[in-house]
Parts: sequence; C-alpha cells; structure tokens
Amino acid sequence: MIVGAWHQVPREARGATVALGNFDGVHIGHAAVLRAAHAARPDLSLAVLTFEPHPREHFRPDDPPFRLTLLPAKAAALREAGASFVFALPFDDAFAAMSAEAFVEHVLHRGLGAKHLACGPDFAFGHRRGGDVAFLAREAEARGMGLTIVPPVEQGGEAISSSRIRRLLQDGYPERATEKLGRPWEIRGTVVHGDKLGRVLGWPTANIWIGRHLEPARGVYAVTVALPDGRVAKGVANVGRRPTLGGDPETRLETFVFDFDGDLYGQEIGVRLVRFLRPDAKFAGLEELKAAIAEDARQARAVLGA
Repeated sequence: MIVGAWHQVPREARGATVALGNFDGVHIGHAAVLRAAHAARPDLSLAVLTFEPHPREHFRPDDPPFRLTLLPAKAAALREAGASFVFALPFDDAFAAMSAEAFVEHVLHRGLGAKHLACGPDFAFGHRRGGDVAFLAREAEARGMGLTIVPPVEQGGEAISSSRIRRLLQDGYPERATEKLGRPWEIRGTVVHGDKLGRVLGWPTANIWIGRHLEPARGVYAVTVALPDGRVAKGVANVGRRPTLGGDPETRLETFVFDFDGDLYGQEIGVRLVRFLRPDAKFAGLEELKAAIAEDARQARAVLGA
C-alpha cells in the first residue's frame, strides 16, 4: 500500500518498523536496510518512508532526469523486498523547511507512530539536512523508538549506491548495474504512436519516452520486455533521438520485440536493459539503417539466446 501523507495514517500502517531513505533504484544495499529493519522487530509490520518527488528534483528542477525508479516501480520493488507499506511523503517547500527535530517528532513519532527505524549511515534529514544518524539516535531514544544503522553493502571493495549505478548505465554497462540492483534495470512507460517507419522497414517497434527516467548511454541494447499480459519477451532496443531521421527533441526508447505480433499501443511495458551492443549512429539512408537493425537483432538474439 502506498500512503501519500503523514497526517491521518491508516491505522494498520501505524506502529511499524520504518526504513528511511530515498531508495532510488531499490538496489541490494537498500534491500539490506529492509532486511535489517525486519530482523530488529519481526513482530511489527515493515514500512518504508521515502519522498516524492526525490528531493534533488525539488531543489534542482532544471537538472537532467536522473531517476532509476519512478514511484510505481519503486513501490513494487520495495514490496518485493518485503515492505507492506510505502510512505511516499510529498517533498515540497514546507517539508523542506521542516527542522530535523520536527521531522522526528511530528512525522516519525506522532504521524507514523513508528516503533523502530532503520537507515544507512549517511541518512540526513530536516532543513538543510540538519539531522544525521547521531541526532536521529538521540531523538529516537528519547521517544522510545529503536534504531538500526545498516552499513553499506560493498561489491569489489566499493559501496553500492544509486549514484554508482547511474554512472554505470550512462557509461553503457547495464550488466554491471544489474549486479548492484539485483535485477535488470527497467524503463517502464506507455507505448505511444510513432511515425510507423519501423513497420515500413520490417522492424515494427514499441516506442516509449524516457521521460523522468535517467537517460542511459544512447545506442542499441539487447533487452527483455515485460509485456502487459505478464509474459517476458526478448528483443532489441535503441535509446536515442534518431539522428538518421533528422533528430527528435526528446529521447525515446524504441523496442523490437522478437516473435511478437500483438498491439501494444496505449499499454504499459517494461524494457530491461541486458547488454549494450553499439553506440547510436547516423546512417547514410534507410537501406543502410535497415541493414544495421538486422545486424543489431542478430547480435541481440545471440546475447539473449533467443
């Protein structure tokens, strides 16, 4: 259940163990925080407190999109990791101005009725990030709330972080991002009508806009596709702005789904990046583009075993 406010929280969501953080991507380090929260008080329901929009989106609205997971996908991943409730608190000017002490007292203690808290060692909160884990420990203890500080999960001597995963995707290494996420990174979106050129070329594609998602390295990927009926198909996809066709103002994700002949317009799909095949390129004409797509599809099938 997604709860969009800390006022008048449903009775069944009060009194939980609450994991705190932005949880963008819900990577294996985030999953460790949830496991620790549950282990500390297995008698309580497990909840997550996060913020919507991400505070960085609020403070720096002109930054390029950077989100690994938008709220529906984030909530689904948190539920998969064991959370019964997701408190997605609106992050606006008033919330940003709230002091660290007020956050603990009014949001965590009175609003959510939290019995136990869990977070990473770098969690900071309140006006100008005035509260850290040492402050949280003092304030929580004074109110009878327990606290578990969960150390970062490391791979290869490096702490797993959302920032590191973003860099890997922007550099064209989705398979390395998968190791840190615990699952392939997915862009979810509604299939929109394009100019039908793919159909003319013999490679009809399902097009979705990148929107508020992070833009990964532009180019061609071997992918798997979560279809609306629950099936997972294999395919090849391009992230880019179609330079051969004059360029697009926004980045789109065009996916050719192997061995599929259905209508996906207006439906939501999830495209999961498996392997980067080649950078985006500009071709001399449609025949050259058509040949390149055929080779991309051959390589993607080989990677995916399709």
